[in-house]
Amino acid sequence: MNAKSGIMNQSQGTSNWPQPLIEGFLRFRDNLFPSDAIEYSRLFAEGQQPKFLIIGCCDSRVDPAIIFNCAPGELFVVRNVANIVPPNEARIGHHGTTAALEYGVCNLGVEHIVILGHQCCGGIQTLLQTGEKSSPDSFIDDWMSLVEPARASVERDYADSSIEIRRTACEQRAILVSLKNLLTFPWIAQRVAEKSLAIHGWYFDIDQAQLLGYNASTGQFESL
Repeated sequence: MNAKSGIMNQSQGTSNWPQPLIEGFLRFRDNLFPSDAIEYSRLFAEGQQPKFLIIGCCDSRVDPAIIFNCAPGELFVVRNVANIVPPNEARIGHHGTTAALEYGVCNLGVEHIVILGHQCCGGIQTLLQTGEKSSPDSFIDDWMSLVEPARASVERDYADSSIEIRRTACEQRAILVSLKNLLTFPWIAQRVAEKSLAIHGWYFDIDQAQLLGYNASTGQFESL
């Protein structure tokens, strides 16, 4: 069996393709695309020139383009579990988020990076449940250990609080860890120092439909 036939054997065939997605594409093509056809043609011819790079979560409820009501070409979006930015590390392994950051900053020249955290994050919930323990079979545990300082500080400062309060605090403090990690990349730190790039930590309250931004002057997340 060659590689191609192996792939074909693993697929489920066209009869099992997810029809809601195909139907959604057809609605997009027939109803939405025509109104934006000129803009799509321009983006195709000129390439993308987004000003905003969003580090968002994979959570299906938190789509940056929908939350910010943006058109195609406006956002350069990176999504991962719990919207985490790893620190600048040795080039060992595969660094999808870091590669996207580099491309957005160095190739596209974005003017703003927004780390977009959110309420009821499953990754943060896992971090609070597992603590410092990590399963050798879990990619999520290793990934979430990147924001372990957030969990540790919340367990110290909110030891007697409810799980909801601790989770919200951890979600927000994890954003601060990622903001700090952004500045470990020299090509980000230099642009921030030159004021050609600004970095932001924002938090989306799903239940209340509120957007909070971290104010470094007050040390608080405040309504935007």
